[in-house]
Amino acid sequence: MGDIWSFLLQTLTATGAAALLLILKALLRDKLSPRWQFAVWGVLAAVLLFPAGQGGRYVLFPWPTLVEALRSACTGSFDTLTRISVPVPLLPASTETIPGFLYLLYWCVGVILFVQGIVDYARLRMALGHANPVPGDQVQAVADRYHLPACPAVEIPGLSTAFVCGIVRPVLVLPASRPTDDKVILHELLHLKYKDAVWGMLISVLRCIHWCNPLLWYCAARARNDLESLCDQRVLERLEGEDRREYGRILLNMADEKYGCVPGTSSIANGGKNIGRRIEAIARFRLYPQGMGLVSWCVAIILLVPLLTGLKPQTVWETQEPHLQFASARTTYCSTAAGAIDTYAKSILTGKTNYRAMCAPLSEMNALAGLEAGESWLGEDGRWLENVNFYEPYQIWNYARSGDGYECLVAFIPAKPPAGYEWDGTTSGRWLLVQHVQAYSEQGRWVVQPMGALELVHGDQRDGVNLGLPAWQYTGDCGDFRVNYYYQNKAVTPRTGNASLFGMQPAFSTVPEPDLLYDSLDQHTVTLVEAEYIGTPEDQAKYETIGIAMPPIWDADEDCEDLNWTTREAYLNWNTREVYWDESPIFLYGEGGGMWEPDELPDHLEANFCINGGDPIPMELLPTEEGSQYEY
Repeated sequence: MGDIWSFLLQTLTATGAAALLLILKALLRDKLSPRWQFAVWGVLAAVLLFPAGQGGRYVLFPWPTLVEALRSACTGSFDTLTRISVPVPLLPASTETIPGFLYLLYWCVGVILFVQGIVDYARLRMALGHANPVPGDQVQAVADRYHLPACPAVEIPGLSTAFVCGIVRPVLVLPASRPTDDKVILHELLHLKYKDAVWGMLISVLRCIHWCNPLLWYCAARARNDLESLCDQRVLERLEGEDRREYGRILLNMADEKYGCVPGTSSIANGGKNIGRRIEAIARFRLYPQGMGLVSWCVAIILLVPLLTGLKPQTVWETQEPHLQFASARTTYCSTAAGAIDTYAKSILTGKTNYRAMCAPLSEMNALAGLEAGESWLGEDGRWLENVNFYEPYQIWNYARSGDGYECLVAFIPAKPPAGYEWDGTTSGRWLLVQHVQAYSEQGRWVVQPMGALELVHGDQRDGVNLGLPAWQYTGDCGDFRVNYYYQNKAVTPRTGNASLFGMQPAFSTVPEPDLLYDSLDQHTVTLVEAEYIGTPEDQAKYETIGIAMPPIWDADEDCEDLNWTTREAYLNWNTREVYWDESPIFLYGEGGGMWEPDELPDHLEANFCINGGDPIPMELLPTEEGSQYEY
């Protein structure tokens, strides 16, 4: 936590979890034993020690959205997000603003409380160093009787009751003015065995961090009391008959004693009000329903998982408050590259600035927030929107890994020709609105950066390959012929809208899917193989037929001999064409096939070329060095 906003997000998240736990503890007070009443606080400790708001997730309430709305309203800045790397306060980066000064004030008070706790503990240890040692006969006898570890004991005049001090080298402190009952020593030795001072130290540290949150201070006091109730239960499990009743009377006699707790200590006396609760727990000893241990484990697990992982917002709030609406968009993270691309495509389709904010780099947030109500974020590209066909899903072409992210072409099919363009009404000459984009991860959220303007491209879907769009190209020479292999991949989002009337196809949903997986899209691949004649005109007459055989593209890196396809008879997909010299290049075949993984494009392809029905000639196709699959 490096600013007031990150602290606010952390403490509000913990507040919601604490309120839920207090309600559940109240409902199950008569059902859960002290052991489980205290264990429930471990869930709250986990929430306090886990950075809140990771991935835009929230616990019970959308705290990240509320904090972002407040931060942007106070600072007027949108190019950052409230992030928590560690759940402890770090040094303030700036104190020039009012929020910066408030964080500095919070940080100073927390440090003062933390240092004060250390000083109190150090002073107590120094005082114990000068205290009179106690003969260990009574303490050792109690330890031996109940098979517990013992520690050195000292006595201090004026002390009201015993306590254990220290974690590394614990000391049992006894009052010098009166004898100490064996049951009190048993209580403290059980604290020693289970290292309860560690829990007390953790409670004190968390209370220092969240010193300005009264609900967490209350929870800290309740947790300490539940720790003492747990130790009471351990004592009662070792006592019988009259000793149990006597232990209750000892606690009643401590009800009026003052209670002051130093970090790193544990004491049987913890204030009259708290002892009253402990007496009630003692009265219920052995009256808890059978099987509640298993129920308690289930309750703890069921609570722990959602309180740590939280929920992820899936939609943007539609509200009249601009700061709140924009904060909702910025905190609705895209968790996948495909989800970010889907969100970006639908921000173009709908023209909604909030959809763009879900997947926009932080550097663009201030510009998006500065748009007037109703103003499109697309600018000049907005002129294409009226031509988009909402009954055709957008298309993703040439999706491939690029560095730590992905690149692709996002394409839309116009419902009618734009002004000034002709429409031939055929699928082979279809227009496409295309934009080259890059998706990458930024501070735990996937964002999309356009790499060019939205452009109108005239497609050429000859033999299934849209050559109006770029393709990965592999080239190789065999004698007087040069073979060109074109490969494209295409993914289409499925339609999820309701069916239209009169049997028309349903329109696909325009609501973003920020967690969309690329594998869940309808994927296709298309290939085109053609041959160019590169020999002399005098030699053309000797060529009557040419053919080519290629292994499946998903096995392109395998050895030809291992695939057993080096003869025409061994491979089923020989494609032979008669040569017509008025056709250039000579089309060999185009088809769909297996898909390369986006990050596993092969570095070469192998093929067999056949001339005039002769023996196969092995050849290798290499990627072309000129041009890019994203240029058109």
